[in-house]
Amino acid sequence: MTELHFIMDRSEPCRAGTFLRHDCGISERQLRRLKATKNGITCAGRTVRSIDPVQPGEELVLRFEDASRMTAGETVPVLFQDADVMLLDKPAGMPTHPSLRHREDTLGNAFAALCPGLTYRPVNRLDRNTSGIVAAALHPVAVPRLPGALRKLYLAVLGGTPPDRGTVDAPIGRVPGSLIERCIAPDGKRAVTHFRVLARGERYTLAALRLETGRTHQIRVHMASIGCPLAGDELYGGDMTDIRRHALHCAAVCYTDAQGIVHPVCSPLPADLRALTGREGCIFTKNEALDLCSMTDF
Repeated sequence: MTELHFIMDRSEPCRAGTFLRHDCGISERQLRRLKATKNGITCAGRTVRSIDPVQPGEELVLRFEDASRMTAGETVPVLFQDADVMLLDKPAGMPTHPSLRHREDTLGNAFAALCPGLTYRPVNRLDRNTSGIVAAALHPVAVPRLPGALRKLYLAVLGGTPPDRGTVDAPIGRVPGSLIERCIAPDGKRAVTHFRVLARGERYTLAALRLETGRTHQIRVHMASIGCPLAGDELYGGDMTDIRRHALHCAAVCYTDAQGIVHPVCSPLPADLRALTGREGCIFTKNEALDLCSMTDF
């Protein structure tokens, strides 16, 4: 059972349903769920209907029935948590979602171990072989707000010789006949990737990337399109000599909470990417992550 508390801060009395929908972000669907739950909406210990009036200063308590449908699995590090969201550090090789082939070894199973009884609600998704930060909503009311409250920074190890910085604005669509592979396609969906080189080595370049859109394989397709595929990215022409997965990591997230406070959260570079770059630990400090997430000219 998930409990949420809201203080009715209007200057005049109003119906409970009106306050919850317009001031608290409760959807009609969620309101129907609350109505069907015993003591779903209460005020001062009494059950309240959506049509009942509430007074200024009164506290409404919402109770959502929640249930985990997943087997608890191996846990992963929790980088940040508040009442609305948990930021998890996903390792490469772990799927974000369960599937027929992966039922007990996913991030959902890790969440089930960390939050017994809660429903797994991932807000963003990373490919199985992409490592780094994934956000999971801790209750249903947070779900619609969170996508706009998360700004993400990625690190990629690139082949080729990328310019010091740039933007790739090219639509992405499916490769005909393939369920997995994507390509630059004139009739695809608009996709925009900003990148900046952080360090150059003899064989590889470490770059920071920020997305305006979130298309499948966006970074991988865009970097390959400028002749700089990710190391280890066999699907898009990357060099497989030194790493056997595409070298991509969600390294930082700037999360704006419900009070408007911004929390920069960073994930350390995994060992396989450290071996390629010679870099250790978190590449970004929290202040650097905040600055990069906020820059209009990346």
